Amino acid sequence: MSEYKPPFHMTEKMTMLIAGIGEQVGRITVLHKGIPGPRLRRENRIRTIHSSLAIEQNSLSLSQVTAILGGKRVLGDPNEIKEVRNAYEAYELMLHLDPASVEDMLKAHKLMMKDLVRENGRFRSGDVGVFDGKELVHIAPPARLVPEHIKNLFSWYRQ
Repeated sequence: MSEYKPPFHMTEKMTMLIAGIGEQVGRITVLHKGIPGPRLRRENRIRTIHSSLAIEQNSLSLSQVTAILGGKRVLGDPNEIKEVRNAYEAYELMLHLDPASVEDMLKAHKLMMKDLVRENGRFRSGDVGVFDGKELVHIAPPARLVPEHIKNLFSWYRQ
């Protein structure tokens, strides 16, 4: 039995063209169906906040996040509840921020980390690492290098 070989080779250019077509189809779909209603936008925002915070080890459930943003009281870690409220504030501001601005990134960080960390809205001043239990698995660049690394990252992004 011979191995199947496709009749053509998929190139990077072809992949980019397909991705571009997908983007255009998405835009056309949105234009024909109209902008999602306020309820759908709110549900999407709540799901996005829940998912984003879960990545950062926030243990609140989707229903708890929904309740918090609906103004209800929820039993849970006060810092995790604060994270939800802060994230909502940051998402409200997001459309007014420039994604290529370090200053705007720090503005969003200030909102996200308000009342959670001392250095909210500023680059860190100390060294940090990632641990798996007691084992150090990654050490971040020294704090003194962070502003330059961020400047380079944003420069790369703009290009």
